Amino acid sequence: MPELPGISPEVERAASLVRSVAKGKLIDRVETVEDPLVFSGISHEDFARELTGRTVKHAARYGKLFFLELDGAGRMPVFHFGMTGMLQVKGQPCLHYGKSEVWPPRFMKFVLYLRDGDDHDGSNPAITQLAFSDARRLGRIRLSTSPLTEPPIVDLGFDPILSMPSLSVFNALVQKRTCPIKALLLDQSFSAGVGNYLADEILYHARVHPEQRCRSLSDDQTAALHHQIADVCRIAVEANADDSKYPAHWLFKHRWGKGKKAEHTMKLPSGAPATIRWITVGGRTSAYVSELQQLSSAKTQKLDAKEDDSDLTPLSSEAESSGDKVHNHEVILKPSPRKRKRLRGEPPSTGDGVKLRRSKRTKT
Repeated sequence: MPELPGISPEVERAASLVRSVAKGKLIDRVETVEDPLVFSGISHEDFARELTGRTVKHAARYGKLFFLELDGAGRMPVFHFGMTGMLQVKGQPCLHYGKSEVWPPRFMKFVLYLRDGDDHDGSNPAITQLAFSDARRLGRIRLSTSPLTEPPIVDLGFDPILSMPSLSVFNALVQKRTCPIKALLLDQSFSAGVGNYLADEILYHARVHPEQRCRSLSDDQTAALHHQIADVCRIAVEANADDSKYPAHWLFKHRWGKGKKAEHTMKLPSGAPATIRWITVGGRTSAYVSELQQLSSAKTQKLDAKEDDSDLTPLSSEAESSGDKVHNHEVILKPSPRKRKRLRGEPPSTGDGVKLRRSKRTKT
């Protein structure tokens, strides 16, 4: 199965793990490794100092972020996994890659040493070790006084599990935008926690093409999207992000065969073979079933594209290493001069980075 980025089901599973092994326990000691990229706006020494000696009261998730509620004075840690960030408990299977034979794990950023909160004199030698590692260094660790009311969480949109808006509010949020619906679903300031494969799954069940412009969606389509966003995310979280437990009829079970010789076995409701196609929308590979997800007329799409109010395209955190501007874990790609001119119907110029073919000289 493919690598699963830090979307809400995986992050909810991590928060659940912390609740099961750390809730009510005292952080006796914190071991850290210097990494000015992952420790965002703080030093690893600040992180260790502010957590040591405090008790874990709770672990909660919002969108792709999760945080620890600690007792006492001081800030609380807020985490974003990026593409490869993960938690692991010593002696237990890793959430993604099975039990590690090496401890602390490779690419470790910190280890919390936890003991029972009522063991004030240290007479109980039992210690639980909880580690955070990140191979690609795209995760972020912050400290916040009030995680839910401060950036980055306060800047996020609705969470499909925790704060799904009413249909009327959702419809208004969608209809005021003209970008492709897939790009909007990936925008964390719109729907916090929806990642790439979940967005494709939502669009498949709602029977909406990923390139469909938001403003061109019908009332029936926005109603279907509203229902499927909540339903698909709920099923993924209830499965504890274990893809083997996802329903057999999900697109997820068949979408990973691009470029491979093996044929997928997905069927249409009629029993006929389904045609899965792949396109790039919002900078991400998007899978859809062509028989069920039809794009509206080209004329409508072209008109919407000309008045597009947003070319802001959120990508996964892997793009952080490409130099694109990142805000709240989403990447903002500005259209090139060539693209802007194409949308306005103007011809490109040599100053737009377009390579013009030079004519060959004829020897005489």
